[in-house]
Amino acid sequence: MTAYTARAHTNIALLKYWGKADQELIIPTTSSVSLTLNEFYTDTTVEFIPDLPDDEIVLDGKLLSGSSNQKVIHVLNLVRTKANITTKAKVISTNHVPTSAGLASSASAFAALAGAASKAAGLNLTRSELSMLARRGSGSASRSIFGGFAIWNRGTNDRDSFAHPIDEDVHWPIQLLTVIVNDQPKEINSRVGMQSVVATDPFYQAWVDHANAQVPAMLTAIENHDFQKIGQLAEANALQMHAQNLMATPAFSYLTDTSWIIIRLVQRLRQQGLSVYATMDAGPNVKIISMPADTAKILVALKEQLPNVKTTVATPGPGLEIIKGHHI
Repeated sequence: MTAYTARAHTNIALLKYWGKADQELIIPTTSSVSLTLNEFYTDTTVEFIPDLPDDEIVLDGKLLSGSSNQKVIHVLNLVRTKANITTKAKVISTNHVPTSAGLASSASAFAALAGAASKAAGLNLTRSELSMLARRGSGSASRSIFGGFAIWNRGTNDRDSFAHPIDEDVHWPIQLLTVIVNDQPKEINSRVGMQSVVATDPFYQAWVDHANAQVPAMLTAIENHDFQKIGQLAEANALQMHAQNLMATPAFSYLTDTSWIIIRLVQRLRQQGLSVYATMDAGPNVKIISMPADTAKILVALKEQLPNVKTTVATPGPGLEIIKGHHI
């Protein structure tokens, strides 16, 4: 069968997904809104090979095993069922983003896998169907099918929980200045963390209700290109999400002392008149929602506080791209 290669970009949730109503199908408790980023992405090639005894999954040059391997095989099995085939696949994936460090590498990885595997199996799925398939590997991957701003509607079942675009052609000034505190894998992965919160946080349902109530305001802010409102909602939502981790039993936190130095710096810059806001996913790294015109001032302030910190400016990125062959 023919090999296909897909490129999917990471996305950062401005309104967070943090908890599942259905663990097996990955149906979330909240709808979430994200921005796909141009600078961070995953390239994945899939080829179904007759007589291959087992699936082979290679990530960044290393053969995968264990739970990571099983997650990929799970998506491959879903594809095989849809395509009515039993052929094993060779998967070669390269992450152009730190893996498991709170920079949404799983989002780009499983979106790319869904795209390449489905085409390699002879399927021609719609973008909504690709979003559903990607969701079964990683919830946030449902949003990486689309460029720019996207929303993952939580839904209630396998057929109505998927993402769709809000504004894929983002030409107005907005960026995420990514401050990399730590690019190593997290001690507590996202799935374990959110399951603990759902199971043990006595205030979790209140957060769910509040987070879902924030969605209409965020959609309006994006439609109106209201940068300040987008930033305010995103920072509040991120801090509220991380607060739930402290309410779990046992309590835990992805944020480090350095993370908090950056968050407080963002708040001080805002007091000084810059339109800057912080958001953080399940990891220590901080994303500064900002305007390109303010980049130099932000970098100067960061270097004064943290001389050795690594930064990357991330801009709105495209949706899933799929081509025939081994290279994109």
